[in-house]
Amino acid sequence: MRKELSKSKLLMSFMMASVLSVFLFSGNARSDQTKWIAIGSLHDWYSSAGSEVEVGRRHLISDQQDGLRWPAQFRYQDSKAAKALWIGTTNYNDPLVNKTFNFKVVHCGPRVLDEEHEFMPAEFKLIGKFNHPLVLVGGIPASRIGYMDYVDEVNPNLPVDRLLIDVVNTSIGVTMTRKIYAFSQKYNNNYFIYDYVFKNTGIINKQGQVNQQTLTGVVFFFQYRYAPSREGGPYGYFWLPQNSSWGRNTMDQVVGEDPAAGAPFRAEYSWHGRHSGWKGPGDEIGGPAWETDGHFGAQQFLGTVVIHADKSASDNSDDPYQPTTTWYIDSDAPINSGNDQFNAVQMSAEYAAMTKGHPSQSQADAVGNGNADEFGSSAGGYSQSQGFGPYTLAPGDSIHIVLAEGVSGLSRDSSYTIGARWLKGENGGKGPYKMPDGTTTNDPNVYKDAWVMTGKDSIYQTFSRAMQAYKSDFNIPKPPPPPQTFNVEPGGNRITLKWSNNAESWPNFSGYRIYRAMFLPDTFYQKIYECGGNTGIPLTHEFWDTTAVRGFDYYYYMTSFDDGTTNKIQPGVPLESSKFYTMTNEPARLVRAPGKAMADIRVVPNPFNIRSRSIQYGVSGADRIMFLNLPPVCTIKIFSERGDLIDTINHTNTSGDEAWNSITTYRQVVVSGIYIAVFTTPDGKKAIRKFVIIR
Repeated sequence: MRKELSKSKLLMSFMMASVLSVFLFSGNARSDQTKWIAIGSLHDWYSSAGSEVEVGRRHLISDQQDGLRWPAQFRYQDSKAAKALWIGTTNYNDPLVNKTFNFKVVHCGPRVLDEEHEFMPAEFKLIGKFNHPLVLVGGIPASRIGYMDYVDEVNPNLPVDRLLIDVVNTSIGVTMTRKIYAFSQKYNNNYFIYDYVFKNTGIINKQGQVNQQTLTGVVFFFQYRYAPSREGGPYGYFWLPQNSSWGRNTMDQVVGEDPAAGAPFRAEYSWHGRHSGWKGPGDEIGGPAWETDGHFGAQQFLGTVVIHADKSASDNSDDPYQPTTTWYIDSDAPINSGNDQFNAVQMSAEYAAMTKGHPSQSQADAVGNGNADEFGSSAGGYSQSQGFGPYTLAPGDSIHIVLAEGVSGLSRDSSYTIGARWLKGENGGKGPYKMPDGTTTNDPNVYKDAWVMTGKDSIYQTFSRAMQAYKSDFNIPKPPPPPQTFNVEPGGNRITLKWSNNAESWPNFSGYRIYRAMFLPDTFYQKIYECGGNTGIPLTHEFWDTTAVRGFDYYYYMTSFDDGTTNKIQPGVPLESSKFYTMTNEPARLVRAPGKAMADIRVVPNPFNIRSRSIQYGVSGADRIMFLNLPPVCTIKIFSERGDLIDTINHTNTSGDEAWNSITTYRQVVVSGIYIAVFTTPDGKKAIRKFVIIR
C-alpha cells in the first residue's frame, strides 16, 4: 500500500487499499456522526468521537486527504490525512478488567475508533448565529453548503458565526468537552479555535458507571497528519508522486517549544516539501502543475498554535512550557495501528511516545533542503504531535487547553500567475523574476520557491489573528448577514436574481454585490453588479443578468456589505458576508420559449469541431451540442449515419432548448461522423436534422 505505483496499477491499488481499510477498521465499534463547518474559506469536518481518524468521514480509502479544504472555493484543496487524540495516565486501576496498568492509554485515531467502549459521544451539536440561506436555481436547492451546514440551533447572540459543541466520555474516566469556534469574516475565516476542557468525571462507560480515582501522570496527546494537498495527487488530478497523498514528503516545523528562544507563539506547521520522485523542472515546492499551466497545487501552509494550557488543575494560568512533547512521529509506526486499551505492552510504548519531549531538531530542520520523502525510514511520512502534561487530576478536577488550527499561503490567483511565470518564463524565459523582497533573480526555481515559502508569513499571521480573536472574547468586527433567500431564475433573454432584505437591519449595512462565474463553480468569479454603498444605485432586491449567452453555464453568489467603518485592518474597506452562504452549485442557463414550428428546430454548433470546443460552450460544455427552438415536449432520437440508435432524450421542460453532451446511451463519447436527430411530438409531428461531429 505504501509504495510508488504506476498510473496503470493505481486502480488495483485502490481496490487493495479498500480491502485493507476494511481489515484495519474491523472490530471497531462505529456509530460516529460527522458535521462540517463550511462558512469561510476553510472547510473541515468533525467527528462526534472527539478527533478525526484516517478516512473517517465516509470510510473510503479515496478520502486519504479529506478536510482542511483551503481555499475551499476550489476543488481538491484537502490537506488533512488523519488526526488522533490519546489520553494517558499512570498506575491506573481499571475496573473494566479488574487490573492495574502501569500505563493506561485510550485512543481516538489515527486509525482506531471505538465509540461504544473507549471514546463515547454524549453531545454533538452545531449552533449558528443564523442559519444558512435558502438558495434556489430554477426552483432546485442549489447551495454549496446546503448539505454541509446542518445547524441544530440558532442563537443570534452567539459571538461567532458557528460553534460546534462535542462532549465525549472516555473509558479512562475523563470527559472531554470540545468547543470549536468559526468566523466567516474575511480576515478570520481560515482558522478554527478549539477550546478543550478535560474533566475527571469518573464516567467510564455508556451506562454511566463512575470510577472515582485520582489520575496521575495524565497526558493529552494530539497527532496531526497533514498532506498538502489533494489536488495534485492520485485522488485529485495526479501530477504529483502518489505517496504525497499520505504525507510522505510533508515538512513539519515546530516553534516556541523553548520559551526563552523568543518565538512569537508556540506552534507547529507543515508544508509540501521536496520529493525524490519529482519529474518536472526545478523542484516540487508548491506542487506546481508542470505538465499544464504551472499553477500551484500544494501552496498550503497549515498547523496549530497553542493559545492556552493550564499549569495544573489548581493553577489555571497559562503554562509557557506546554506542550511538553512536540516530537515528530512516524505516521506508520506500530503504535499508530491496532491500538488496544487493554494491551499493556503497546500502551507502555504509546505513553513513552506521548512523553518523549522535544527533539533537538524538528523534522523540517533535519530534512533541510533535501527530499522529505527520503528522510527517516517511514513509508508513511511523519505527523506532528503535541503532548500536554503530565497532570494530576483528582475526581472533579479539570484541565483547560485552547488551540487554533489554520491554513494559509499564496492566494489561488497568485498560485496561477506565479506558477505560469515559473513554467513559461519572463521576458522570453530569461528573467529577471521579481522576488517577494523586491530584488530580482534569473533563476525561475529560486523565484517560485521564494514566493511559495511566503506561506510561512501567512500562517504566522493566521496564528496571530486567531490568538487575538480568542483573547478579545471574539470581539472582532462582523460583516452583515447574507440574505435569507437567494433565488436564481433562468429565462429566455435574461437570468433573474432575487433576494430578501433581512440584512438591511444590520448596523452599518450599506449594499449588495453579485458575482458570477462561467462554465464551472470551481473557478474565479467576477463582480457584475453592486447597489447601495457609494454606487449611486438605489438598493434593490432583484437583478437581471442580460449579458448571459445561450448555451453557457453560469454560477452566482451574492453578498451584503457594510460601510467600512468597522474594518480595523483596512479602514474604510467594507466587510462582506461570506460568499459560501449563497454560492450556487447548480448551473443557470438561458432557456428560451418553445419554438413555434418544427421547421424552426436548429442544431448548434453544426458542425461540431473538437478543435473549437473551448470557444463553443466552454469547459463546462466542451462536448455540448444544443437543440434549439424545440416544441415544449418531444422525444429526440439520435442515430448514426448507418441508422444505429445511439441515444434517446426525453425533452419535457417545456422550453425551446435541450443540451446533449455527445454521449451515447452506453456512456461512450461519439466518434467523428454524420448523425441524424429525429424529433417527435406527442401528437406525432416529426422533424429530422443532420449534423456533423469532427473529432
